[in-house]
Amino acid sequence: MMRCLRIVLPVVYLLGAGCADGAKLTRTTETGGIVTYPLKKDRESIYSSPFRADALKLIEGHCKGSYRIVREGETQGQSIMSGVEGEDRVTTRRFWALQFQCK
Repeated sequence: MMRCLRIVLPVVYLLGAGCADGAKLTRTTETGGIVTYPLKKDRESIYSSPFRADALKLIEGHCKGSYRIVREGETQGQSIMSGVEGEDRVTTRRFWALQFQCK
């Protein structure tokens, strides 16, 4: 299971998270799924992210009530090149994922 998650979470992020901000259901089944959300600031805590509450609401809506978080962790980041000519700046955005099961 752990090996599968190491492969699935980055792929799920690339397919589902894209460039958009906010919490996203990136993988769902009838019994659970994975939701991801960005961490806005470089050192932002997962618990202080304004998108964590949105992620938990998405989970609750998908499960129609009760759920449990099976695993959570940081997923592969997204590197963005600066659009300013002559500036060699790459910014990496961080994302957090929650894997859940409906009760």
